[in-house]
Amino acid sequence: MEQKIPTIRVTREEMRKRVALFKEIKGFDGGLPDSRHPSAMRKLYNIIGFQPPEKNDGGLPIVSPVGDQAAEHAHIKISEGFNLGFCETTPGKGPMMHNHDTNETFMPMTGKWRCSWELDGQVEAFDLEPFDVISFPAGVQRRFENVTFEEPEKTHWLLFVIGGNVPQAEFSPEAHARLREEGFLTAEGKY
Repeated sequence: MEQKIPTIRVTREEMRKRVALFKEIKGFDGGLPDSRHPSAMRKLYNIIGFQPPEKNDGGLPIVSPVGDQAAEHAHIKISEGFNLGFCETTPGKGPMMHNHDTNETFMPMTGKWRCSWELDGQVEAFDLEPFDVISFPAGVQRRFENVTFEEPEKTHWLLFVIGGNVPQAEFSPEAHARLREEGFLTAEGKY
């Protein structure tokens, strides 16, 4: 019987470029508009993909979902229709409301995480525990937050998968206004 999907052969050396050993991954804590805000401090780990999007002129800044720093340091540098990363942070921390141009799916690896979204001026949320999954469609203003408050000093891990080859993120107008008011963002959108 003839195969319909072409078979390729990959050497161990070539395959090693597609391996991200946990002990080798490096996280980054900057490169997003809210990175320095006390409520949003976190480390983002770019495991697969997340190439930096092209910069836009005018309007709210378009950024990589993992920020400029992590976007430049993918552990597995491929563009095959999806991106995968981790967030590590302490309780009470997570990004401000933001949006993506593609799907974003979350799965807590440790701890409890609140995944929220906006609906008609209200915020809805689900609290997820390890291995629970939520998948946000493109265009939904969303955020996530570590809510493992019974372990105040311990960091926890959230896995995220975002569709596309060069996904884009945009923080909500309200998040930008708050960052400007509190001195974390200039009037020109510099952070």
